[in-house]
Amino acid sequence: MSALSFTAMQRREWRLLLHDPWLFSLITWIPMALGVFLWSIFAQGIARDLPIGVVDLDKSQVSRSIIRTYDASPALQVIKGFADISQGVAELRAGTIYALVLLPENLDKNTTLGSTPEVTAFVNSQFLLIGKVVNSALLQAQSTFTVKVEVKKNLFSGQSVMDAALSSSLPIGTQTTPLFNINTNYAQFLVSAILPALWQILTVALTVLSFAADKRRLGLQVWLADGPVKAVTAKCITLIVVAFCQGALFLSAMYIWLGWPMHGAWSILLSALFLTSVASVSAASLLFLATRDAARGLSLAAAYAAPGLAFMGVTFPVSDMTLPARIWRSLIPISHYIEIQLSQVNYGAPFVTTIPQFKALLYFIVPLLLSLVLAKVVASPRKVAGEVV
Repeated sequence: MSALSFTAMQRREWRLLLHDPWLFSLITWIPMALGVFLWSIFAQGIARDLPIGVVDLDKSQVSRSIIRTYDASPALQVIKGFADISQGVAELRAGTIYALVLLPENLDKNTTLGSTPEVTAFVNSQFLLIGKVVNSALLQAQSTFTVKVEVKKNLFSGQSVMDAALSSSLPIGTQTTPLFNINTNYAQFLVSAILPALWQILTVALTVLSFAADKRRLGLQVWLADGPVKAVTAKCITLIVVAFCQGALFLSAMYIWLGWPMHGAWSILLSALFLTSVASVSAASLLFLATRDAARGLSLAAAYAAPGLAFMGVTFPVSDMTLPARIWRSLIPISHYIEIQLSQVNYGAPFVTTIPQFKALLYFIVPLLLSLVLAKVVASPRKVAGEVV
């Protein structure tokens, strides 16, 4: 029987993807369902009406005005007032509220006399993003109230012009101009990082399960009998095409369909996506051929790809990572890709600034070469006690 041609091997791989139920699911509805589900979680984009509580020990006109200022903030919603701080702390620990504000006694009196009363806020920073939003909103609301009080004092002290009273109350003005993500949209911030991490996990899982399907149907030696290098190369090319198309679909959904800002070059971004597809398939191929077992290969693949989001440097800065963490990060393709994506989407950076990340992705050709060597080892007959096995 004549050996299969390379084209016939590729057709065989496509038939496998289309007819195996698990593989077909991984290339069709599972990525789309996960993408839609993820987007639906962050569809609102901007955090609003985060619940907080207040302990008002003064119960004066000033304290009520401060509470109304908090409640007027788009990010905050005062849902409950507490008689004492112990009740509020219990609600804070239970997660019912994200912050607890303590308005002290004699707040009205100290404000009228011109002294500086202390307003204490306890913020639950266990939820990093929510804690940051709540803390920022509280500071902004408190500053707004303080300026109002100072403006009234200046007006009563003889400054009849509002602009002069405001200038005296706020002698140094600040203006914050975001360079990107102007509306502080957390969907743009989080989904644009979570989707690539999820895409890499799906690619690695698809690769391992594709190898496992051939082992289950034919056995590795039979599958590799027509040429181990050709067989593995045909499979990897097919999987790379699938992974690239899935990644391009995710990018199109974010930056074309949803209309999120894209300031860079699509050619650079898609080139990085292609190299990341090659790197992910290469790493997953090596993991399976090194174990030659579906369960162990998939377990190693999960341990390898799952931490991708944590090591990207999006939610936790790379500069604060330990040396082992930075080493592990360098071994994950998506951590190099995300730097290129952020540089293009947010900054529109020139290609020369992305060369280090492109070089890092090119190094992942090594796992592919090792996979081809392992395929030859698996395909070659073994001699045991003078017999060919």
